[in-house]
Amino acid sequence: MKSVQRPLQIVIGVGLLLALWQAVVSAGLYEESLLPSPGTVWQAIVSMIRDGTLAEHLGVSLYRFAAGYILASATAIVLGLILGRLPALWGIIDPIVQVVRPVSPIAWSPFIVLWFGIGDVPAIVIIFLAAFFPVLLSTVGAVRKVDATYLKVAQNFEIGGWRLFAKILFPAVFPYIANGLHIAIGTSWIFLVSGEMVGAQSGLGFLIVDARNQLRLDLVLAGIVFIGLFGLLLDRLVRVAEHWIQRQWGGGQ
Repeated sequence: MKSVQRPLQIVIGVGLLLALWQAVVSAGLYEESLLPSPGTVWQAIVSMIRDGTLAEHLGVSLYRFAAGYILASATAIVLGLILGRLPALWGIIDPIVQVVRPVSPIAWSPFIVLWFGIGDVPAIVIIFLAAFFPVLLSTVGAVRKVDATYLKVAQNFEIGGWRLFAKILFPAVFPYIANGLHIAIGTSWIFLVSGEMVGAQSGLGFLIVDARNQLRLDLVLAGIVFIGLFGLLLDRLVRVAEHWIQRQWGGGQ
C-alpha cells in the first residue's frame, strides 16, 4: 500500500506546485518575460534536450561533481578513521577545522582561480571543500563513539593495524558516515553550481548565467529544474549504494 501511496503523493505535490505556478502567471502578477509559464519552461526543456545542450552541460557538471565528491569522501573517511583513534591529535586539529569549516567554498574562489586557472579544476576544488568537512566530522564523531566491546573483541582476536579499520571500525561507523555523505551530497551539488557561475565556461551553473545574460528566463528556470531533479537523483543513488554496502555486512533490509 505504501509503495503505491508514495508515488501518488509525489504526483499530487508536483501537481499542486505547477498549478500554483500557473495561477500566479495567469493572474498577471508578473509579466511572461519575468516569470515564464510552466508550458514555456517545458518547451525550453524539450529544446535543450533535442539540441544536445542539456547533455553537454550536464555531463560536464556530473564529471566535476563525481571527481570532487568521491575524492573528498574517500579522503575524509580515511582521515576521520585515523583521527578518531588519535584524540590528542584531533584535539589539535579540531579548532583549525572549526575555523575553516564555516567559510563558504565560494569565498576561496579568487584564490582557487588564481592557483588552478579556469576550467574543471576550480569547480572540483570547490566541491571537494564543500563535501570534505561534513564527512570528516561525521566519521571522527562516529569513531569516538564506537562501542568498546568491538575493540575488546578485536584485541582478543589480535586484529590490529589496517584490519582493525577495515573489519571493525568502518562497518561499525558506516551508518553515521552515511549521514555525512548525504549532507555532503547537498552542499557539494549546491556549490558546484555556484562554482560554475564564477569560474567556468560550461556546466549547469554556467548555463544559468549565460541564459540570464541573454534574458532567457525560460532557460534559467529549465536549468533550475534540472539542478533540482539531478540533485534528488544523486541523493537517491547514494542511498542505494549505502543499502548495498550494508547488505554486504548483513545489516541491510
